[in-house]
Amino acid sequence: MGFLLAIEGADGAGKATASALVVEQLLAAGRSACVISFPRYTETVGGWALGAMLAGTLPRPVSPKAAATLYALDRMESRGVLMAALDAHEVVVFDRYIASNMAYQAAQVPADEAGAMMEWIAALETGAFALPAPNLSIYLDTPADIARGLILKKRKRSYTDDTFDAYEADTGLQDRVRANYAAMTQGRVLGEWLRVSTVKNGASRPPADIAAEIVAAL
Repeated sequence: MGFLLAIEGADGAGKATASALVVEQLLAAGRSACVISFPRYTETVGGWALGAMLAGTLPRPVSPKAAATLYALDRMESRGVLMAALDAHEVVVFDRYIASNMAYQAAQVPADEAGAMMEWIAALETGAFALPAPNLSIYLDTPADIARGLILKKRKRSYTDDTFDAYEADTGLQDRVRANYAAMTQGRVLGEWLRVSTVKNGASRPPADIAAEIVAAL
């Protein structure tokens, strides 16, 4: 079975770019690798519902636990694809994985409930839905102002025409998500973590350099 590498971070951290470049560098080094991005908005029921939620088109509000279940459902529906990729490749890179669900949903409950929410999500995804924990998770640490600028450069999403989706538009939520990721990194939640700063001397690092640091860690 292949090595499962999860690329994590708040919105605008550069996860998709880093994931693609990590695979590109691994392939150039003669290793077998691929990327799977979550949510899979157009390929699962959970992904479709998440797209509608983030676009603000669902007919009623979604509680943090309900949202967490939808994110987990998207991965549960994708488990066959996930396991086939791990069987076929030396390294499978996930652009967002279980920790993303934990960071975002714990950011939407009172602070004294955040720990219990994270534990509940981890048990749902790795227990009830039997999803494998990552071998290594990467936290792309990106300051909020730089991340917001990167969001503005994103290509059009399949689920919304808006510049920012519901999560991206909430700056307070994004700050709490960053704090949750930092705590998970320090506490080695779900296994081993590596923090990678995407900024040096106040400016964004070249994406290829960020990817090279991740590949070196492998």
